[in-house]
Amino acid sequence: MLKVTRGLYGEYPRPYPVATIGNFDGHHLGHQALLQTVVETARKAQGTALVLTFDPHPVRILAPLVDLRFLTTPEEKLAHFEAAGIDEVVFLDFTPTFAAMSPHKFAEDILHRSLSLSELFVGNHFAFGKGRKGRIDDLVHLGEQYGFRVHSMTPLMCNGGVVSSSRIRQLIQAGEMEQVTALLGRAYGIRGTVVQGMQQGQAMGWPTANLHIPDDRVVPPDGVYVARTVYGVQTYDSIAYIGTRPTFGAGERLIEVNLLDQTCDLYDQQITVQFMARLRGDHTFVSVDELSQQIACDVEQARSSLRRFSQGVP
Repeated sequence: MLKVTRGLYGEYPRPYPVATIGNFDGHHLGHQALLQTVVETARKAQGTALVLTFDPHPVRILAPLVDLRFLTTPEEKLAHFEAAGIDEVVFLDFTPTFAAMSPHKFAEDILHRSLSLSELFVGNHFAFGKGRKGRIDDLVHLGEQYGFRVHSMTPLMCNGGVVSSSRIRQLIQAGEMEQVTALLGRAYGIRGTVVQGMQQGQAMGWPTANLHIPDDRVVPPDGVYVARTVYGVQTYDSIAYIGTRPTFGAGERLIEVNLLDQTCDLYDQQITVQFMARLRGDHTFVSVDELSQQIACDVEQARSSLRRFSQGVP
Protein backbone atom coordinates (compact mmCIF):
# COMPACT_ATOMS: atom_id res chain seq x y z
CA MET A 1 0.00 0.00 0.00
CA LEU A 2 1.26 3.47 -0.90
CA LYS A 3 2.49 5.50 2.06
CA VAL A 4 1.91 9.26 1.86
CA THR A 5 4.13 11.51 4.00
CA ARG A 6 3.61 15.26 4.23
CA GLY A 7 6.70 17.12 5.31
CA LEU A 8 9.93 15.80 6.75
CA TYR A 9 8.84 15.60 10.36
CA GLY A 10 9.16 12.28 12.12
CA GLU A 11 11.33 10.83 9.36
CA TYR A 12 12.30 7.23 9.91
CA PRO A 13 14.92 4.87 8.50
CA ARG A 14 13.98 3.63 5.04
CA PRO A 15 15.81 0.62 3.58
CA TYR A 16 17.98 1.78 0.65
CA PRO A 17 15.84 4.73 -0.54
CA VAL A 18 15.75 5.10 -4.32
CA ALA A 19 14.02 8.32 -5.33
CA THR A 20 12.94 10.64 -8.07
CA ILE A 21 11.76 14.25 -7.85
CA GLY A 22 9.03 16.05 -9.74
CA ASN A 23 5.39 17.05 -10.04
CA PHE A 24 4.38 14.18 -12.34
CA ASP A 25 1.29 15.91 -13.69
CA GLY A 26 -0.26 13.63 -16.28
CA HIS A 27 1.70 10.45 -15.53
CA HIS A 28 2.70 10.32 -19.20
CA LEU A 29 4.98 7.77 -20.87
CA GLY A 30 8.11 9.62 -19.76
CA HIS A 31 6.93 9.62 -16.14
CA GLN A 32 6.03 5.95 -16.40
CA ALA A 33 9.50 5.01 -17.67
CA LEU A 34 11.18 7.01 -14.90
CA LEU A 35 9.01 5.51 -12.16
CA GLN A 36 9.55 2.00 -13.53
CA THR A 37 13.32 2.48 -13.32
CA VAL A 38 13.04 3.73 -9.73
CA VAL A 39 10.85 0.79 -8.71
CA GLU A 40 13.03 -1.83 -10.43
CA THR A 41 16.20 -0.39 -8.87
CA ALA A 42 14.63 -0.36 -5.41
CA ARG A 43 13.34 -3.91 -5.75
CA LYS A 44 16.76 -5.24 -6.75
CA ALA A 45 18.25 -3.69 -3.62
CA GLN A 46 15.27 -4.65 -1.42
CA GLY A 47 14.90 -0.93 -0.87
CA THR A 48 12.23 1.77 -0.89
CA ALA A 49 10.87 3.31 -4.10
CA LEU A 50 10.30 6.95 -3.24
CA VAL A 51 8.82 10.02 -4.98
CA LEU A 52 9.59 13.50 -3.70
CA THR A 53 7.01 16.02 -4.87
CA PHE A 54 5.64 19.43 -3.94
CA ASP A 55 2.42 21.03 -2.74
CA PRO A 56 1.36 23.40 -4.10
CA HIS A 57 2.83 23.19 -7.59
CA PRO A 58 5.91 25.47 -7.68
CA VAL A 59 4.36 27.62 -10.42
CA ARG A 60 1.64 28.66 -7.95
CA ILE A 61 4.37 30.30 -5.81
CA LEU A 62 6.94 31.35 -8.39
CA ALA A 63 4.50 32.69 -11.00
CA PRO A 64 1.12 33.13 -9.29
CA LEU A 65 -0.39 35.03 -12.24
CA VAL A 66 0.10 32.07 -14.59
CA ASP A 67 -3.18 30.25 -15.24
CA LEU A 68 -1.80 26.74 -14.78
CA ARG A 69 -4.25 23.94 -15.50
CA PHE A 70 -3.58 20.33 -14.56
CA LEU A 71 -3.76 16.99 -16.35
CA THR A 72 -4.49 14.96 -13.22
CA THR A 73 -6.20 15.51 -9.88
CA PRO A 74 -4.22 14.88 -6.67
CA GLU A 75 -6.20 11.67 -6.15
CA GLU A 76 -5.46 10.44 -9.68
CA LYS A 77 -1.79 11.22 -9.25
CA LEU A 78 -1.54 9.12 -6.08
CA ALA A 79 -3.42 6.27 -7.77
CA HIS A 80 -0.87 6.33 -10.62
CA PHE A 81 2.03 6.23 -8.14
CA GLU A 82 0.52 3.25 -6.37
CA ALA A 83 -0.16 1.42 -9.64
CA ALA A 84 3.47 2.03 -10.67
CA GLY A 85 4.70 0.28 -7.53
CA ILE A 86 5.98 3.33 -5.63
CA ASP A 87 6.26 2.64 -1.90
CA GLU A 88 6.13 6.19 -0.55
CA VAL A 89 5.33 9.70 -1.74
CA VAL A 90 6.79 12.57 0.26
CA PHE A 91 5.06 15.94 -0.17
CA LEU A 92 7.09 19.03 0.67
CA ASP A 93 5.42 22.40 1.24
CA PHE A 94 6.59 24.64 -1.56
CA THR A 95 6.84 28.06 0.08
CA PRO A 96 8.85 31.20 -0.79
CA THR A 97 11.33 30.17 1.94
CA PHE A 98 11.71 26.72 0.41
CA ALA A 99 12.08 28.23 -3.06
CA ALA A 100 14.97 30.36 -1.77
CA MET A 101 16.96 27.31 -0.60
CA SER A 102 20.34 27.00 -2.32
CA PRO A 103 21.11 23.88 -4.40
CA HIS A 104 23.74 22.83 -1.85
CA LYS A 105 21.37 23.20 1.11
CA PHE A 106 18.63 21.30 -0.71
CA ALA A 107 20.98 18.39 -1.36
CA GLU A 108 22.38 18.41 2.17
CA ASP A 109 19.24 19.03 4.24
CA ILE A 110 16.55 17.33 2.16
CA LEU A 111 18.16 14.61 0.07
CA HIS A 112 20.91 13.59 2.49
CA ARG A 113 19.95 14.36 6.09
CA SER A 114 16.18 14.01 5.88
CA LEU A 115 15.72 11.30 3.24
CA SER A 116 19.14 9.59 3.44
CA LEU A 117 18.94 8.75 -0.25
CA SER A 118 20.97 5.94 -1.73
CA GLU A 119 20.14 6.63 -5.39
CA LEU A 120 18.34 9.40 -7.26
CA PHE A 121 16.94 9.33 -10.79
CA VAL A 122 16.08 12.58 -12.59
CA GLY A 123 15.80 13.85 -16.15
CA ASN A 124 18.93 15.31 -17.70
CA HIS A 125 17.36 18.79 -17.74
CA PHE A 126 16.57 18.69 -14.03
CA ALA A 127 17.07 22.03 -12.23
CA PHE A 128 16.81 22.71 -8.50
CA GLY A 129 17.49 25.24 -5.76
CA LYS A 130 17.05 29.02 -5.72
CA GLY A 131 16.44 30.38 -9.20
CA ARG A 132 16.78 26.81 -10.55
CA LYS A 133 20.54 27.41 -10.50
CA GLY A 134 21.41 23.82 -9.65
CA ARG A 135 21.87 21.60 -12.69
CA ILE A 136 22.47 17.91 -13.20
CA ASP A 137 26.27 18.21 -12.98
CA ASP A 138 25.90 20.04 -9.65
CA LEU A 139 23.60 17.32 -8.39
CA VAL A 140 26.04 14.58 -9.38
CA HIS A 141 28.86 16.33 -7.46
CA LEU A 142 26.65 16.90 -4.42
CA GLY A 143 25.61 13.27 -4.51
CA GLU A 144 29.24 12.22 -4.47
CA GLN A 145 29.79 14.51 -1.49
CA TYR A 146 26.84 13.21 0.50
CA GLY A 147 26.89 9.56 -0.47
CA PHE A 148 24.05 9.09 -2.95
CA ARG A 149 24.33 8.16 -6.62
CA VAL A 150 22.66 10.39 -9.20
CA HIS A 151 21.41 8.94 -12.49
CA SER A 152 20.51 11.24 -15.39
CA MET A 153 17.80 9.94 -17.71
CA THR A 154 17.32 11.00 -21.32
CA PRO A 155 13.83 12.37 -22.09
CA LEU A 156 11.50 10.00 -23.89
CA MET A 157 10.68 10.94 -27.50
CA CYS A 158 7.38 10.28 -29.26
CA ASN A 159 5.97 11.53 -32.58
CA GLY A 160 8.89 13.82 -33.22
CA GLY A 161 9.16 15.52 -29.86
CA VAL A 162 9.89 15.15 -26.16
CA VAL A 163 7.08 13.65 -24.09
CA SER A 164 6.27 16.37 -21.55
CA SER A 165 3.31 17.65 -19.55
CA SER A 166 3.52 21.07 -21.24
CA ARG A 167 3.39 19.50 -24.70
CA ILE A 168 0.39 17.41 -23.71
CA ARG A 169 -1.42 20.46 -22.35
CA GLN A 170 -0.91 22.23 -25.68
CA LEU A 171 -2.18 19.23 -27.63
CA ILE A 172 -5.31 18.96 -25.48
CA GLN A 173 -6.04 22.65 -25.91
CA ALA A 174 -5.69 22.14 -29.67
CA GLY A 175 -8.09 19.17 -29.61
CA GLU A 176 -5.42 16.72 -30.83
CA MET A 177 -6.70 13.90 -28.64
CA GLU A 178 -5.21 11.00 -30.59
CA GLN A 179 -1.74 12.53 -30.19
CA VAL A 180 -2.50 13.02 -26.50
CA THR A 181 -3.35 9.33 -26.17
CA ALA A 182 -0.02 8.43 -27.79
CA LEU A 183 1.94 10.52 -25.27
CA LEU A 184 -0.05 9.49 -22.20
CA GLY A 185 -0.30 5.82 -23.10
CA ARG A 186 -4.05 6.11 -22.41
CA ALA A 187 -6.93 8.42 -23.32
CA TYR A 188 -7.16 11.72 -21.47
CA GLY A 189 -10.10 11.75 -19.08
CA ILE A 190 -11.99 14.19 -16.88
CA ARG A 191 -13.83 12.88 -13.83
CA GLY A 192 -16.81 14.51 -12.20
CA THR A 193 -20.26 14.12 -10.68
CA VAL A 194 -23.21 13.98 -13.05
CA VAL A 195 -25.49 17.00 -12.60
CA GLN A 196 -29.02 17.79 -13.72
CA GLY A 197 -29.15 19.42 -17.14
CA MET A 198 -31.84 21.13 -19.19
CA GLN A 199 -32.80 17.74 -20.76
CA GLN A 200 -32.59 19.23 -24.25
CA GLY A 201 -30.67 16.19 -25.48
CA GLN A 202 -33.26 13.82 -24.09
CA ALA A 203 -36.02 15.75 -25.84
CA MET A 204 -34.20 15.15 -29.14
CA GLY A 205 -33.68 11.46 -28.41
CA TRP A 206 -30.04 11.86 -27.33
CA PRO A 207 -30.03 11.82 -23.50
CA THR A 208 -26.80 13.04 -21.93
CA ALA A 209 -25.01 12.91 -18.60
CA ASN A 210 -23.67 16.38 -17.77
CA LEU A 211 -20.52 17.42 -15.90
CA HIS A 212 -19.40 20.83 -14.74
CA ILE A 213 -16.10 22.00 -16.25
CA PRO A 214 -13.39 21.74 -13.54
CA ASP A 215 -11.72 25.09 -12.86
CA ASP A 216 -8.19 23.68 -12.59
CA ARG A 217 -8.13 21.02 -15.32
CA VAL A 218 -6.94 21.23 -18.91
CA VAL A 219 -10.08 20.97 -21.05
CA PRO A 220 -10.26 20.30 -24.80
CA PRO A 221 -11.78 23.02 -26.99
CA ASP A 222 -15.54 23.20 -27.56
CA GLY A 223 -16.88 20.63 -29.96
CA VAL A 224 -17.93 17.01 -30.37
CA TYR A 225 -15.68 14.08 -29.44
CA VAL A 226 -15.46 10.34 -29.79
CA ALA A 227 -15.38 9.23 -26.17
CA ARG A 228 -15.53 6.43 -23.69
CA THR A 229 -17.27 6.77 -20.34
CA VAL A 230 -16.04 4.94 -17.25
CA TYR A 231 -18.68 4.27 -14.59
CA GLY A 232 -17.63 1.94 -11.80
CA VAL A 233 -15.89 -1.01 -13.43
CA GLN A 234 -17.71 -0.57 -16.74
CA THR A 235 -16.55 1.38 -19.80
CA TYR A 236 -19.12 2.52 -22.37
CA ASP A 237 -18.67 3.70 -25.95
CA SER A 238 -19.85 7.30 -26.03
CA ILE A 239 -20.01 10.60 -27.82
CA ALA A 240 -19.21 13.76 -25.87
CA TYR A 241 -19.88 17.45 -26.34
CA ILE A 242 -18.08 20.38 -24.72
CA GLY A 243 -19.67 23.80 -25.03
CA THR A 244 -22.47 26.20 -24.18
CA ARG A 245 -25.23 24.81 -26.51
CA PRO A 246 -25.48 27.98 -28.64
CA THR A 247 -28.42 26.63 -30.67
CA PHE A 248 -30.54 26.96 -27.52
CA GLY A 249 -28.97 30.27 -26.45
CA ALA A 250 -25.55 30.16 -24.86
CA GLY A 251 -25.55 28.83 -21.31
CA GLU A 252 -23.05 27.36 -18.88
CA ARG A 253 -20.12 25.58 -20.50
CA LEU A 254 -20.55 21.88 -19.73
CA ILE A 255 -19.35 18.44 -20.71
CA GLU A 256 -22.27 16.37 -22.03
CA VAL A 257 -21.85 12.70 -22.81
CA ASN A 258 -24.22 10.25 -24.48
CA LEU A 259 -23.64 6.55 -23.84
CA LEU A 260 -24.17 4.73 -27.13
CA ASP A 261 -26.77 1.93 -26.93
CA GLN A 262 -26.91 2.19 -23.14
CA THR A 263 -29.40 3.63 -20.69
CA CYS A 264 -28.06 4.37 -17.21
CA ASP A 265 -29.37 6.56 -14.40
CA LEU A 266 -26.17 8.45 -13.65
CA TYR A 267 -27.44 11.48 -11.72
CA ASP A 268 -25.17 12.25 -8.75
CA GLN A 269 -22.80 9.45 -9.81
CA GLN A 270 -19.06 9.80 -10.46
CA ILE A 271 -18.01 9.13 -14.04
CA THR A 272 -14.88 9.69 -16.12
CA VAL A 273 -15.19 10.91 -19.70
CA GLN A 274 -12.24 9.85 -21.85
CA PHE A 275 -11.71 11.92 -25.00
CA MET A 276 -10.52 9.74 -27.89
CA ALA A 277 -10.75 12.05 -30.93
CA ARG A 278 -12.34 15.34 -31.96
CA LEU A 279 -15.04 15.08 -34.61
CA ARG A 280 -15.89 18.74 -35.15
CA GLY A 281 -16.09 22.14 -33.55
CA ASP A 282 -19.16 23.69 -31.96
CA HIS A 283 -21.78 25.29 -34.21
CA THR A 284 -25.04 27.21 -33.95
CA PHE A 285 -27.73 25.40 -35.95
CA VAL A 286 -30.74 27.10 -37.49
CA SER A 287 -33.15 24.62 -35.91
CA VAL A 288 -33.34 21.82 -33.38
CA ASP A 289 -34.11 19.38 -36.21
CA GLU A 290 -30.89 20.35 -38.01
CA LEU A 291 -28.94 19.85 -34.78
CA SER A 292 -30.56 16.44 -34.21
CA GLN A 293 -29.65 15.35 -37.76
CA GLN A 294 -26.05 16.45 -37.20
CA ILE A 295 -25.90 14.51 -33.94
CA ALA A 296 -27.05 11.38 -35.79
CA CYS A 297 -24.16 11.87 -38.25
CA ASP A 298 -21.75 12.47 -35.35
CA VAL A 299 -22.87 9.25 -33.69
CA GLU A 300 -22.20 7.21 -36.83
CA GLN A 301 -18.77 8.78 -37.15
CA ALA A 302 -18.08 8.02 -33.50
CA ARG A 303 -19.10 4.38 -33.92
CA SER A 304 -16.73 4.03 -36.88
CA SER A 305 -13.87 5.61 -34.93
CA LEU A 306 -14.51 3.45 -31.88
CA ARG A 307 -14.40 0.30 -34.02
CA ARG A 308 -11.09 1.49 -35.42
CA PHE A 309 -9.71 2.17 -31.92
CA SER A 310 -10.88 -1.26 -30.72
CA GLN A 311 -9.01 -2.91 -33.58
CA GLY A 312 -5.86 -0.96 -32.78
CA VAL A 313 -5.83 0.75 -36.18
CA PRO A 314 -4.02 4.12 -36.07
